[in-house]
Amino acid sequence: MMNALESSSTRPYLIRALYEWCTDNALTPYIAVLVDDTVQVPREYVQNGEIVLNISFDATSGLKLGNEFVEFKARFGGVPRDIMVPMDRVLAIYARENGQGMAFPMPVPAASDEQDDAAASPDESQTAEAPAGEPAARGGMQLVPTDEADAEEPTDPPPPPPRKRPALKRIK
Repeated sequence: MMNALESSSTRPYLIRALYEWCTDNALTPYIAVLVDDTVQVPREYVQNGEIVLNISFDATSGLKLGNEFVEFKARFGGVPRDIMVPMDRVLAIYARENGQGMAFPMPVPAASDEQDDAAASPDESQTAEAPAGEPAARGGMQLVPTDEADAEEPTDPPPPPPRKRPALKRIK
C-alpha cells in the first residue's frame, strides 16, 4: 500500500481538471507562476518574481499539461517563445473572467538544496535581503538585534493574526 508521501502530486491533475473546466465553460485559463532559474519564461514580463500566463487554446501552441511541466509556445509582443514551467512552480490556475480557480501552496526548497546553496555562496545566502513586500526570511531565520529590555519573555502569547480569505490578484 502506498502512503501519501510516496504518491505523486495532485497538483498536475488539479491543474488539468481546472483547465478543462475553464475551456468547457468558455472561460480563459490563466496560471500564476513563481519564477526562478528552473522556469523558462520571458524575464522581461516577470514582476515581483511572478508571471501570469494565458494558457488558453487561442493563446498557446502545442500546450502540454504533463505531470512534471507545463509546456507550450506563445507570442509575447509578437515574438514566439518556448515556455516551460515546472508544475511545482505553478501557484494558481483560475479563469480570467470570474477569478474562480485554485491556489496552491508555495514551493518550499528541500533542506539539501538550501545546504548546497549555502555552501556554494555562504556570504550571499546569509546577507541577501528580501524584495519589498515579501517575508524577510522565507523558511529561514532572521537575526534581529535586541537589548536587555527586549530579552524578557512576554507573559502572554501574542494573539493569532486575523484569518483572511485567500484572493487572487488579477493582472492585466
